[in-house]
Amino acid sequence: MIIEVDGGQIETRKGDIAAQQDMEAVVNAANAELLPGGGVAGALHSGAGPALADACAPFAPIAPGEAVLTEAFDLPNNYVIHCLGPVYGQDKPEAELLASCYEKALQIADDHSISNVAFPSLSTGAFGYPLEEAVGTAVPEVLETLSNCPNVNQVCFVLFSEKDLKVYEDYLTRIAG
Repeated sequence: MIIEVDGGQIETRKGDIAAQQDMEAVVNAANAELLPGGGVAGALHSGAGPALADACAPFAPIAPGEAVLTEAFDLPNNYVIHCLGPVYGQDKPEAELLASCYEKALQIADDHSISNVAFPSLSTGAFGYPLEEAVGTAVPEVLETLSNCPNVNQVCFVLFSEKDLKVYEDYLTRIAG
């Protein structure tokens, strides 16, 4: 699904975040130490190779809501933007910290003239953020921030499951009218 918005377009697709060949940057659902792990972080570190962990080391640790940029190494992208989303029920206030991840990632992309960015559904895996609640924070923040990022013209939400894809598409359909 693709919708046109002021300042660009938002797309949803089911897929592997580490295999987004048409995206200049992909976003890592990172851990505080920016180390390889499971889920998105594991997939991106595996695809990028060990140089990614070496590039991340000087930035660690990061706090919830923060984002940093590295090269993408062996991934089919130029950059990885690493975001530490909140752990639901632990990092407060969750919605503000989650929104900060999307805002800071897009600001980093804009500052580096990155025209398109692929996001996973941040914090909805091991960090326990309820999907519908996360989408209700993520999408409005992306829409608001995108209008202030003239160098970014495409945001793609890359979802791992059909269920997640449907939740994002249903939300976008509702707000697109």
